[in-house]
Amino acid sequence: MASASRVLIIVENLPVPNDRRVWLEATALRDAGYRVSIISIKGKNATRSREVLEDVHIYRYPAPPVTSGFLSFVWEFLYCWVCTFVLSLLIAFREGFDIIHACNPPETFWLVGLFYKLFGKRFLFDHHDLSPEMYFSRFGKKGMSYRVLLLLERLTFLTADVVVTTNETHRRVAIERGNFPCDKIFIVRSGPDHCILRPMPGDEALKRGKRYMVGYLGVINPQDGVDLLVQIADHVVHHLKRSDVQFVIMGTGDAEMDLREMVHALDLDEYVQFTGWADIPTFARYLASSDVCVDTMPKTAYSDAATLNKILEYMSMARPIVTFDLVESRLSAGEAALYARPGDIQDFSRKVVHLLEDEALRAHMGAIGRERIETELAWQHQIPHLLAAYESLREL
Repeated sequence: MASASRVLIIVENLPVPNDRRVWLEATALRDAGYRVSIISIKGKNATRSREVLEDVHIYRYPAPPVTSGFLSFVWEFLYCWVCTFVLSLLIAFREGFDIIHACNPPETFWLVGLFYKLFGKRFLFDHHDLSPEMYFSRFGKKGMSYRVLLLLERLTFLTADVVVTTNETHRRVAIERGNFPCDKIFIVRSGPDHCILRPMPGDEALKRGKRYMVGYLGVINPQDGVDLLVQIADHVVHHLKRSDVQFVIMGTGDAEMDLREMVHALDLDEYVQFTGWADIPTFARYLASSDVCVDTMPKTAYSDAATLNKILEYMSMARPIVTFDLVESRLSAGEAALYARPGDIQDFSRKVVHLLEDEALRAHMGAIGRERIETELAWQHQIPHLLAAYESLREL
C-alpha cells in the first residue's frame, strides 16, 4: 500500500459538492496528490450523473423519496447501498481506487468496504454523526431500529482500518462503544475555509425593510429543531412586539414544508423568509447581513456530541451567535455565543433581542469567533490531520 494514491469517497446524506465537509476533504486529498472519485446522491445544483469538477470525479444517483418511518428508512438504505455498490464497480474498472473513504450516516457501507478489502483495498470510516443518537432524537424511542443502528455502527468499526471523526466526543464513542484502537483514530474537525467564508459588508436590501436580521443556516430535518426557531420568531414578533426583525432560514430538508405551513399559521410570513438551498456566495451574503446568527437544535445526546458546521461558519463570518447550551457547541464557540437554557424559548428570545440591541457586544463576540477560526478551527488547520490518517493507511 506504500504507493496507494487513488481514493473513492462514498456519501449518502448530502449531494456533493453541497456537502461542504466532504468537498473540502476531497479537494485537500486532490491537492496532496491523490486521485479522488466520489459517489453521492443527486440534489439541487448537483444533478448530473457524472462530472469532473475541479479534477474530482463525481458519480451521482437519484435521491430516494423523503423518508417518514422505519420501512421507508430501510428502503432508503437498501436503495442507496445498491446504487453505491453498482457505481463502485464502475469506478473500480474506470479509474480504480486503493482506499474507500465511507461517510456516515448511515453505517451501511461497511459491507462495501469489506467486499473490497478482499481485493487488498483499505477502508477509512469518516464518522460524521452518532446515528443511534440521531435516530432517538428524531423518534424518541429505543427499539429494534435503535439496536440495529448500534449493530451497524459496531460492524463499521470492526471493518475500518482507520477512523476519522469530528471531535473528542465522537472519538470516545469509537474507543468505548466501538472498541476501536485509539492510535488509529484521527480528529478532523469540520472547519470552514476561512479564506472563502470571511467578514464582508452586508446587504441591507436582504433585510426587507427591517432594521435587524437573524440568520439560520443548515439542514431542516425534524431533529434539527428549526420549528423552535419559528416559535422564537413568534415570541419576538408577537409577544415582545418587535416588528423590526427579519428572520431568514437558509437550507432545506424533510421538515421544510411543515415549517412553511407553521410560519403561515402563526402570521409570520412578513417576518420569516425561506431561501431554500443556498450556495456559498449566497449564504455568505445573508450571513454578512445578519446581526445575529442562531442554532436552535434541542439538547439531546445526539446534539451534545455534534460539531455543527453552522456554528463554525457563523464564527468564520464574524457573526455573534445564540444557541442552546450544547456541549460541543460551547467547546466550538466559546465566548462567541450566548447560551440559552435548553428548550427555553423565552430565554433564547431574550438573548437574541439583547444582542440585537447591543452593537458593541455583537462586534466583540464576532471578533472572538473569527479569531478562533483563524488560529485553531479553520479547515486549513484540519488538513494535516486528514493527511496523517491517510499516511497511516499507507503504512498498513
